Amino acid sequence: MKNTHEVTLFVLIGLTLLTAAAANLIGEKATYLPLIIMGIAAIKFLLVAFQFMELKEAHRFWKILTTIVGVSLAFIIGILA
Repeated sequence: MKNTHEVTLFVLIGLTLLTAAAANLIGEKATYLPLIIMGIAAIKFLLVAFQFMELKEAHRFWKILTTIVGVSLAFIIGILA
């Protein structure tokens, strides 16, 4: 169990570095940059929710609701930014 937490932590760190690299390489002129950044943020949110908050053991309703709300919120913020 400890090993999966470490793997998830390294994936989260890698996604954070990927976000920083995308912001620096693509630049501020790209119109799709907020969608990319918010997409990566949604993936990080789901990883934290399911791995560290133990949502993977929750009822199916809460899993589906958390996924829908998290991804929808990230998409809306990415569109409006």
